[in-house]
Amino acid sequence: MKADLHPEYHETTVSCTCGAVYQTHSTVQDLKIGICAQCHPFFTGEQRFVDTAGRVEKFQKRFGQGTERRKKPKLTTAGA
Repeated sequence: MKADLHPEYHETTVSCTCGAVYQTHSTVQDLKIGICAQCHPFFTGEQRFVDTAGRVEKFQKRFGQGTERRKKPKLTTAGA
């Protein structure tokens, strides 16, 4: 096995925006995350919508509401 092939592996702190702090091991020190098991709707059982950047409105403005379907052009028969 080659020497100095693997990165350093040390204890790190993972901090969530909700305030939860976890201790784990990683190659990166002091990780900051936006959502964790304490605040994620799947684990908390809450039905909340997380849209901090207005992505849904931006998508709807760009592509429409999605309720309208594209209309197919009517086929005409020649000579009838």
